[in-house]
Amino acid sequence: MQAISEQKASAPIRLVDYRAPAWQVESVELDFDLGIDASELSARLLLRRDPGQDAPLRLDGENLQLLSIALDGTQLPATAYRYAGNVLEVDGARDGSVLETRVRLRPAANTALEGLYLSGPRETGFLLTQCEAEGFRHITFFPDRPDVQSRYTVTLRADRARFPVLLAGGNPDGAGELEGGRHWARFVDPHPKPSYLFALVAGHLEVIERDYVTADGRPVQLKIWAEADAIGRCHYAMDALERSMRWDEQAYGRNYDLDVFHVVATHDFNMGAMENKGLNIFNAKCLLADPDSTTDDEYRHVEAVVAHEYFHNWSGNRVTCRDWFQLSLKEGLTVFREQSFSADMNSASLKRIEDVALLRRAQFPEDAGPLAHPVRPAQYSEINNFYTATVYEKGSELVRMLAGALGQEGFRRGMDRYFDRNDGHAATLEDFLAALGEANDTDLTPYLAWYGQAGTPRLKARGHHDATRREYTLTLIQHPSGTAGTGARAPLPIPVKLALFARNGDMLPLHMDGQTSVCHELVVVLDQHERSFVFTGIADAPVASLLRGFSAPVILECDYMPDELALLLAHDVDGFNRWEAGQQLAARAYEELRDGSPGDSLHAWCDALQQLFGGTAVDDALLADLLTPPGEVELAERETAIDPQRIHDLRQDLQRRLAERLGADALRQRYNALAGHTSIALDASSQARRRLKRRVLELLNLLDNRGACELAAIQYRDAPGMTDRLAALALMVHGRAAQAEAALLDFRQRYAGNALALDKWFAVQAQLPGESALDRVLALEADPAFTLKNPNRVQALLGSFVRSNPSGFHRTDGAGYRLLAERLVALDALNPQVAARLATAFNGWQRLEPLRRASAREAIAGLEQHAGLSRNLAEIIGSVLGGH
Repeated sequence: MQAISEQKASAPIRLVDYRAPAWQVESVELDFDLGIDASELSARLLLRRDPGQDAPLRLDGENLQLLSIALDGTQLPATAYRYAGNVLEVDGARDGSVLETRVRLRPAANTALEGLYLSGPRETGFLLTQCEAEGFRHITFFPDRPDVQSRYTVTLRADRARFPVLLAGGNPDGAGELEGGRHWARFVDPHPKPSYLFALVAGHLEVIERDYVTADGRPVQLKIWAEADAIGRCHYAMDALERSMRWDEQAYGRNYDLDVFHVVATHDFNMGAMENKGLNIFNAKCLLADPDSTTDDEYRHVEAVVAHEYFHNWSGNRVTCRDWFQLSLKEGLTVFREQSFSADMNSASLKRIEDVALLRRAQFPEDAGPLAHPVRPAQYSEINNFYTATVYEKGSELVRMLAGALGQEGFRRGMDRYFDRNDGHAATLEDFLAALGEANDTDLTPYLAWYGQAGTPRLKARGHHDATRREYTLTLIQHPSGTAGTGARAPLPIPVKLALFARNGDMLPLHMDGQTSVCHELVVVLDQHERSFVFTGIADAPVASLLRGFSAPVILECDYMPDELALLLAHDVDGFNRWEAGQQLAARAYEELRDGSPGDSLHAWCDALQQLFGGTAVDDALLADLLTPPGEVELAERETAIDPQRIHDLRQDLQRRLAERLGADALRQRYNALAGHTSIALDASSQARRRLKRRVLELLNLLDNRGACELAAIQYRDAPGMTDRLAALALMVHGRAAQAEAALLDFRQRYAGNALALDKWFAVQAQLPGESALDRVLALEADPAFTLKNPNRVQALLGSFVRSNPSGFHRTDGAGYRLLAERLVALDALNPQVAARLATAFNGWQRLEPLRRASAREAIAGLEQHAGLSRNLAEIIGSVLGGH
């Protein structure tokens, strides 16, 4: 007997409609018979009914071939159940009933990489699962929602020669041999968990191991698994895992709670990584690392992602989210924990700059366009489309605000209460704020407003100095964003960390009216539409350093004079605000060039950076960031009608003028000095030198293209590691150097067997500025290594082109838009999640100049009319087009 579920559009799911599940599953027993083309799964569910609800038993199930079904030991006739519309409804279930089903799955045919699928070639690849958010329903029938938490026992059976390694979440609970060259392994998880945290892996894999003892004395085996050609690149991840575990014990008092911790690398994965309880699965690009194929930025990324997934063991697994509207409760919170860890492991200032730059590059445009949504959305049609920068990065910023308001000790008290109170349960944002507030005897409910509205608020600041009264009055005014909706809104609590600087660059002591304590930095909270703060004992007009450390995710509007920003750029001891002053000054200089009147801002920016470049007071890595103006995406936010090619040209002109001020000789001398210390060491100073060396060579290229490309060719040839090699390759390719093609050929041959390095080869060419990039992308699609079936390869080529190359993608003839629309149709048939993610490149098309805007709209409208789009892609396209 069988029934195949049909695919059909579902009505939007709304937060206000949430109801507790009528049925819970106390325990789950899963018995897999694994195969590449067909796998069979027997499931045994012990059911518990909510006595307050009288709803029939309804289980989720998609693309499942039902082989048998029994209730309380009795096979059910076809009249006793119905399977249609991705739901199995069963008659006769009662509290304590046992439902048994057997289904057939087809892993090799599963190109969506959701549920149980094959990674790699059918002859040598391995089986694995991905269940977040709703992948478990592609494996078996189950109430597939995070507030149904069960204890899992999983038995795997397979041919030993084809699947020598069998893994599942939880603790090992036996293994043995079977007839016919087969074997089995069983795993039991003592902790209740939602279905999205289920995982299995089966196939040919190698392992590295390490013994670990937690702070509370539990011995744990750490095991990282990868295919034979990749296992040697897992040692850095193992070190990062151990650092993460120690940090979480010290910073949050959280210990690991199973006997073994498995991590598996795969090249076929839709996301970065997945925190399945006891069996984390990683996209290989977020786990594998070695000097020859991994850049400094990627090393830090591997460390951060390993930490992120481990930290989920508590902020996501032991305490999960009640429903998917609360997604940021686990993701935003864990991003904050990951960022704090990375700041402790590396440079706190550089980490903050990196995080805010990402927020502005990815989340601010999302907040400003038709895809804007609150951190906790009110409704969704396809939950996979809400794994966004808003939920992750903005969600992290909201946690950061709470941590700043409570202080380090207060936040730790609140987190202890949150974890202890909600351990083993599915929580809400209200539960989170209540625990933090109660532990600190304060009401944090006003911060809920941040979670419920879309858009980026604007914070206007103006200062007034009264020399007679020796007072400085700072007035702050908040305005909701344009996407926040119509009608009056209650003011948000906006914490503003600030300091005041004298005109000689010294920080001033802060005597705020009505307070007796004195400090040089403090946090004020703007919880009204407008409020003024008075500082006494200020003899001369100061320069205010506001939003230090980016204390709130807002757009700051302040009437700084160019010389005031230059003062902060030169003297602010807050590394982030020093960088921020430079970014604001550079953006004003850009506007001067755009308007044909280069003036005070351009001169102040160049002068301040020339002084810093010639000194030794600034760390090399920070100096590299200070020498980098806002990117083309950020500058586009300052335009009403976006012309990406003009923005690119103006930014190049801005950088050229900075290079001229620094001087070719000074740049060449600095480059040679930095090149003389070439190494592959990963210590902070070595990474900083490589970072600055790349930036100096980029600036030199704007003055002496031929000379810079010759230096790049030598750097490429002699590079001891990927950071220097890729930087040199990018400069030659984007600078259209005569040496570029030979270097590309060498790179292609050198890394023919290294998928992650080849992704860089595709990406660096896809980012070639200008309209000629499209022809390069089309040629690269014909390369034998390119495939639409691998998410990493798609993102490397098409993702880099449409997201990281504005002047190339936004061609005046609309060819870039047509290419994306065509590829989205093909990709959607294979992997709807990846297609939907790529389609977000159309976000913001309404703000393009008229010619490009018309071409983009035509491409998007044509795509919307295409029959058979997945729910994932249809929702994104409908939102993007409907935002017009």
